[in-house]
Amino acid sequence: MSVTSNAPTRSIDGHLLPAAGTWEIDPGHTDLAFTGRHFMVTKVRGRFTGVTGAVEIGEDLRVSRVDVTIDMTSVESGSETRDEHLRSAELFDVARYPTATFQSVDVEWRGTRGTVHGDLTIHGVTRRVPLDVEFEGYVRDPWGGDRTVFSARTRVNREDFGITWNVALEAGGVLVSKEVQIEINLETVLRGGS
Repeated sequence: MSVTSNAPTRSIDGHLLPAAGTWEIDPGHTDLAFTGRHFMVTKVRGRFTGVTGAVEIGEDLRVSRVDVTIDMTSVESGSETRDEHLRSAELFDVARYPTATFQSVDVEWRGTRGTVHGDLTIHGVTRRVPLDVEFEGYVRDPWGGDRTVFSARTRVNREDFGITWNVALEAGGVLVSKEVQIEINLETVLRGGS
């Protein structure tokens, strides 16, 4: 059962959740990170700082929608040399594919967690991926804005998106892992909120 009003949150089956409406992504407080392995052992982390879009929360959470655009040129991994390689034609090829997108197609939700299935387009290739999502909470900021925070994670095989560059290692294996873990901390602001 939901409490309906102009309130930015509501209670559904005893769980505090965002009210229905459009919650715009705050790029300055959103972290989209990825982790891969280097030499099959070392974890290498990176992030994208240019993330925009919105989460459209439905009265019924299962009809909610997510639409995100990622500026692939905004990649940061702690090494300018590595970042330049990531942007190059061998990997992300940002000259041809400057953005990536995620558009939801189906939402499963229970309590404060759910799975958002969506079309992820990277490097000009679209694949359906599941995002495991959790609602982390709500806060009103000092300027009267209503904010919600979500976390999400998934794993993808970069070769499924045509990003196949690699180097074989003499001892076996490859320089860069095919599997990449993606973790997202998403802060949103209610559009038209008080």
